[in-house]
Amino acid sequence: MKKNNLYALIASTIGALDATYLTWIKLSHNETQCAPGLGDCFTVNTSIYSELYGIPIAVFGLATYLLIIAILIFEPRIDFFKENGTLAIFGISLVGVLYSIYLSYLEEFVLHAWCPYCILSAIMITIVFIVSIIRLKKEGL
Repeated sequence: MKKNNLYALIASTIGALDATYLTWIKLSHNETQCAPGLGDCFTVNTSIYSELYGIPIAVFGLATYLLIIAILIFEPRIDFFKENGTLAIFGISLVGVLYSIYLSYLEEFVLHAWCPYCILSAIMITIVFIVSIIRLKKEGL
């Protein structure tokens, strides 16, 4: 596996684990699991902005990271992903970064509360996005 792909795979795996934990916190309603003293994860994760159509936002994040992981794993093996994987990861991570910016805006200016796990997810999707730009440049796309 190429070095840039490995970075994206590691960041996506961390992001998937983080999103899984956020989903568990959301579904369990367990405030003590929200790293007391490191922000206000519980406020963020129980706000009206933490769900979309009744589905926890973290589930969408988990699906995003798992999709990126799948593309990275299947790129060397499946022609469709060989041809389209770089652009797909760029598009997926671009949407993820933009949505993370929106969620960070909500945390700062609407909720006045920060979730360290949400920040970690924003950092991971940003790393994937940066790697996808590097891959685009290397492939001349």
